Parts: sequence; structure tokens; C-alpha cells
Amino acid sequence: MNTPASKPKLKILVSSTVYGVEELLDRVYALLIGYGYEVWMSHKGTFPVRSNRSAFDDSLAAVDECDLFLGIITPQYGSGQDKIHDPDGLSIFHREIRRAIELKKPRWILAHENVVFARLLLNKLGHKGKEGREPLRKLKITHPVDLRVLDVYEEVIKDKESIPVGKRIGNWAQKFHDTKDASVFVDAQFFRYQEVEKFVEENFSSGSPLLREGGEK
Repeated sequence: MNTPASKPKLKILVSSTVYGVEELLDRVYALLIGYGYEVWMSHKGTFPVRSNRSAFDDSLAAVDECDLFLGIITPQYGSGQDKIHDPDGLSIFHREIRRAIELKKPRWILAHENVVFARLLLNKLGHKGKEGREPLRKLKITHPVDLRVLDVYEEVIKDKESIPVGKRIGNWAQKFHDTKDASVFVDAQFFRYQEVEKFVEENFSSGSPLLREGGEK
């Protein structure tokens, strides 16, 4: 579906690690371009970069400037950690997710089934939450799932919030198994371009309910 000629295309940032999911990213890019979006994706070289900014600044600026945010949580945590300027050593991907949540961006999240399973398993074994997994961190487990990815996932689903699950806003993360699964989700959410555009205008424009005080947290 093509966008109206009089309006600029909606800019969607696809945020993800790359290793092991190249086929998925290629498919997502093709789908979104076909639906009429301007797609920002580092894997495809369409991510906006500036010679006067660092990679960290480029990534956060992209989150600031995009209209839509699609995050794909894989078992890999990602690179680009800067422990000198960031004591937590967060990856670029983790920072992008945090920024999207902080700015209340219209966002959609895909989470690989191995991430979801690993979290449930560790919860049952008594390692619930970031604090509960702390004793395991010295083992530097990165396979089959990097433990730091579970931190990202729990931030997305707002696991630490005191509000009941049924009343949390913006905490949906769609589990996927493979490229086909993920493509079904992307197709269902983004195929109707004008509906997405209307959703953004009604819910994320200045003065909209979700951005007023008391809206999404």
C-alpha cells in the first residue's frame, strides 16, 4: 500500500541485534518497504548516521526522530557496549529499547521464544528477576541465551511495575519461533498503513491521552 503523495512517509526504526537473524531482518525490511514505510535499519544501511556523532548518539537520535519503533529481541545481547561512559555497559540495542520506552514511542516488540523460555525456566529455578539472576552473571552465560537479554525483555513487559498485569500499558511482546512467525506479526500490525498512521495521530500526537500526565508510564 502506498502512502499519500502529500504526506511524508512514516519512519520506522527496526532495532535488533544482527547475528543469526539476517534472514529475518531482510524479510522484515522487504515487508515494511512494500507497505510504504521509510525503514531505518542498520543491517540494510538505511540507518541515519552523522559524521559528527558517535554510534551511540546516532542510535539514540534515530529513536528520537522515528515515528514508529519495532524492536526484535533475540538470544544475543548485541555489541556496542561503552563501559567507560556507561557503568552498566548497556549495548546499543538495549539503549534503543530503553529510549523508546522512555519517550513513549509507538512501539511493537518481537521476542524470540528461547528468551521467553529461558526467563520462565530461571524463574522456576529460583532466579527470578534481574536481582535473582545476579549470582549467575559471574558465569558470563551467553549461550543459548545471554542473560542480559532477559533484562531487556523484562523492561519491555514492565515486569517490575507494581500495577497489575491487566492494567499495564505498552507491555506487549510477541513471541516468535522463526522468520515465518515474525513475518505474520509484522504483516498483521503494519499492512494497513493508513490505520497505523491514524493510530499514531490519535494516540501519540501532542496532547493525546497516552502522552498526557497519567497516561502510559
